[in-house]
Amino acid sequence: MRILLSAALLLSLAFPALAEIKTISAPEALAAAKKGEVVLVDIRQPEEWKQSGVAEGAKLIPMRHPEGGAGFVRDLLAAAKGDRNAPIALICRTGNRSGATAKALADAGFTHILDVSEGMAGSSAGPGWIRRDLPMVRCPVC
Repeated sequence: MRILLSAALLLSLAFPALAEIKTISAPEALAAAKKGEVVLVDIRQPEEWKQSGVAEGAKLIPMRHPEGGAGFVRDLLAAAKGDRNAPIALICRTGNRSGATAKALADAGFTHILDVSEGMAGSSAGPGWIRRDLPMVRCPVC
């Protein structure tokens, strides 16, 4: 987390924060991803992907990236085709990491960030992707 936040702080010097962070439900994220309106990104760790499976259509980019914050931002930019203005929906287990990561990405110059705050397992924001029985796939890289 410190590495990601440090990278975000460095990038914030080059990119003023003009971001819009919104909360989105798991069904809304699924519908938007299916329509190609958002890039859905699962930021959990590979062992979590292996344990529960992953949301159908999600890009798998761990927040605790093996190459640190710079690697995370690089892979996220690649998933967004280099567009910091592309809508990106972040999902984690319960919404804690996605919320913190959304703020860090806003500081890094990303402008349209959606937080799937109920996460995969559910939280006070909602029952979560798994309990809603939304489509999942086995982790292709675990």
